[in-house]
Amino acid sequence: YPGLPDHPGHALAQRQMEGFGGVVTLTLDGDLAAVERFMNALEVFTLAESLGGVESLAGHPATMSHSVLSRKQRRAMGISETMIRLSVGIEGEADLIADLNRALLAARG
Repeated sequence: YPGLPDHPGHALAQRQMEGFGGVVTLTLDGDLAAVERFMNALEVFTLAESLGGVESLAGHPATMSHSVLSRKQRRAMGISETMIRLSVGIEGEADLIADLNRALLAARG
């Protein structure tokens, strides 16, 4: 994440941005069932294909925005079956962290 001072692209991001973006990508250990458990456990993040709102949103590219592509095409683009994209919105930090912790625990099964 280029917003972190130790990221190799931090200096460039500082020059190009006014603040740092709120889109974060994570890859779960597990399978599609883990993704489903994670997404279903979210309470603050809203499931959405587009990540352009002020509210916190969560998307699963493999079954949403990039679902028309074959698995091989997605893999070539770096989109795994367990990749999740989060757009961090204006909700309280503690609420968002608690929501992600709850969802990560649920993903474990």
